[in-house]
Amino acid sequence: MWASLGSIPSPSKSYLDLGIVELRAYGLMIALGVLAAVWFSQKRWKQYGEDPEDISNIALWAVPAGLIGSRIYHVITDWRSYQGRWEDAIKIWEGGLGIPGGLAAGVIVGVMYARRNDISVPKVLDAMIPSLPLAQAIGRWGNWFNQELFGRPTDLPWGLEIKSTHRPEKYSEINTFHPTFLYESLWNVALVLLLIAVDRKNYLKPGHLIGLWIFGYGIGRLWIEALRIDQASLIFGVRVNIWISAIAIVAGGIVWIKGLKSIRDKI
Repeated sequence: MWASLGSIPSPSKSYLDLGIVELRAYGLMIALGVLAAVWFSQKRWKQYGEDPEDISNIALWAVPAGLIGSRIYHVITDWRSYQGRWEDAIKIWEGGLGIPGGLAAGVIVGVMYARRNDISVPKVLDAMIPSLPLAQAIGRWGNWFNQELFGRPTDLPWGLEIKSTHRPEKYSEINTFHPTFLYESLWNVALVLLLIAVDRKNYLKPGHLIGLWIFGYGIGRLWIEALRIDQASLIFGVRVNIWISAIAIVAGGIVWIKGLKSIRDKI
């Protein structure tokens, strides 16, 4: 058994008991993340001199698309877990959202809406992109409530306590694990600050901030995914999301570098 000088406790319940109804903490964190993203996007869009109502209209289409896309991505990449119980594939409140699928679906649908309503796509992307890692930073705390998607065993002071009922069988005698939810949450907060700083400095051509976001998210997800020990689909012995992260790093890096302004552009 690992000895730890300190640790982060896990919640005793994955829901909030409101008497007549139980509110799932996972869903609550997702909802709070969405609300924060919409609010922050509206604030930035207004700073751009545009109507914040545009963001609300985009969100009405992009958010449901993102939720559906994230669930589909999760089920596809973890299909073995649903064999013989495919009815559970719709139980989103029990956890299981594939962030890459949700982000891709949400952005695509949001861009489609903007184009059909004569909203500048490059401009609205630059306004909204920093809000996406903000939503992720908040939403990841749902994994804490569910005691899921944690990392390898650790005796570091910030190790996460996991109840025996939530531990993989091979780690049944180990109490503390890497809090990957916290790592990703903090990484995304740092990414929000980086995106805002780069946007203010006007380093990139319009519409290319998305490249830096994809690149930065890919790097963070790559090393965090490598820490995780939950069951996952593999390609050539490597977790699917590690492959996706590598693709994100390359694709995002290309978009980001192509968007860098020359000295002449900055003058």
